[in-house]
Amino acid sequence: MSSWDEQASPQPGVALTCASSIAPEAISWIWPGWLAAGKLHVLAGMAGTGKTTIALAVAATLTASGRWPDGEVCRTSANVVMWSGEDDAADTLVPRLMAMGADVARVHLITGTRGDDGKLRGFDPASDMALLESALTKFSPRLLILDPISSAVSGDSHQNTEVRRSLQPIVDLAGNLGCAVLGISHFTKGTAGKDPLERVTGSLAFGAFARLVWATIKPGKDADDQKRRLIRTKSNIGHDGGGFEYDLAQTAVPGHSDLYASCILWGEPLEGSARDLAGQIEDDKKPGEESGPSPREEATDFLLDILAGGPKLEKEIRECAGQECIAKRTLDRAKKEMGVVSVRIGKAWGWHLKNWIPGTRADDDQEGQGCQERHISIYRKTGNVGTLDDGDHTESPQNQVISQEGQQCQPCHIPDDELTDGEV
Repeated sequence: MSSWDEQASPQPGVALTCASSIAPEAISWIWPGWLAAGKLHVLAGMAGTGKTTIALAVAATLTASGRWPDGEVCRTSANVVMWSGEDDAADTLVPRLMAMGADVARVHLITGTRGDDGKLRGFDPASDMALLESALTKFSPRLLILDPISSAVSGDSHQNTEVRRSLQPIVDLAGNLGCAVLGISHFTKGTAGKDPLERVTGSLAFGAFARLVWATIKPGKDADDQKRRLIRTKSNIGHDGGGFEYDLAQTAVPGHSDLYASCILWGEPLEGSARDLAGQIEDDKKPGEESGPSPREEATDFLLDILAGGPKLEKEIRECAGQECIAKRTLDRAKKEMGVVSVRIGKAWGWHLKNWIPGTRADDDQEGQGCQERHISIYRKTGNVGTLDDGDHTESPQNQVISQEGQQCQPCHIPDDELTDGEV
C-alpha cells in the first residue's frame, strides 16, 4: 500500500491527504444535539416567528452560562459575534440581549468594514469573510450569527452552484475558528404542508450545505395549539426531528425602566418528525382551495391577535406587521376602522383595543407573578426541566436577570384563551 501523503510531498495542484493520517474526532457540541462548534447551521421560518429573537436567546444562554430550552446547562460562557443587516443594534438587538440576560460584554456586533483609505463602509458578507475571520481571532467566538445568511451570496441565491460557492468561506471560517455559525433565513411563501427543509427560501443548497437546520412554525388560526414551535428539521451529525414550544413576549430591559424588548419564553419539548410537528399546527391549504382573507382582513386579524393581551408598543406592532408583510397603510386603515386607541406607555406610544379594560387578567399578570413563573419554567431552579439543588453554580447572571425582570413581561401574539393561572 502506498504511504505517499501530500503533506510530506507538497506540490502545486489538488491536495490529497491519506485517511490513515487523520485522527477521528467527536463532534464538539455547544448545545448537545442542536448547536455544534465548527459547523454551519441555518434557522429558517415564517415571518413573525421571532427568528432573530431566538438567535439572540441562544447568544444570551451562551454568554451567561444559562440553560438551553431542554434544561441542559451551558457549562462554559463564551463570546458571540453577530451581524444583522435588518435590525438596529441600539434599539433592537442590544435591548433584546439585555432583556434575556445576556452578558453583553461577551457580545460583539459587526458594524462595518474599514477599507485601506481608513473609511468605514457597510459589512458585506459576500466579500468580507476573510477580513472577518482575521478580526475574529482576537475574540475566539464560540458562535457567529449572520442575519440574513442570504446576503453572503453575491450572485443568484436560487442557483445551487453559486450558493455553495458563496457559503464555502463561511464553512471554512467556522472550521478554522472552531465556532458555530447560525445563519437566519426565511420560508418561501405558499409552501405550507411541505417538508420544512424544502421551504427554506432560495436554492436547496442552503439547507443541504448546513449540517443542522432549525425551523420556526407559527400555528394556523384554527389550530388547537396556538404556541409557536422551534423544530430541528435536519441534522447530518445527529438526530433530527423534535423541538420545543415557545412564545414571544415583551419584558422590561434591566436598568432601563422605560424600555421594553422582545424575549423568548421556552415551553414543552416536542417529539416527532419535522414535517409532522409542523403539520400538527400549521394551515396547509393549497393555492385555490380557499380564497383567503383580504389584506384588510389580515390586518384586522393581526391587530386582534397582537392586542389580545393588552397594550403593546406601537414600534413593536409595526415591526411584527412588517414581518407579516402587512403594509403600513393597510395597518393604519384597519386600526382606524377597529377604533384601536393610541396610549402612552412610558415615554413611547402604544396601542390597545377600544374595549380593553385596565385591570383584566393580562394586567394582573404584569403586576403579579404570571410571567415570572413562566420564566422560572426554563431558567430557574424549578419547573418542567427538573430541579436543581439550592446553591447550584448554574444560577447564572442570565437566570437572575430574567427572574428579577420576569414580572414585567407582557404577552405578545398569545390568544387570551391560552392564558391560565401562572402563565402569560
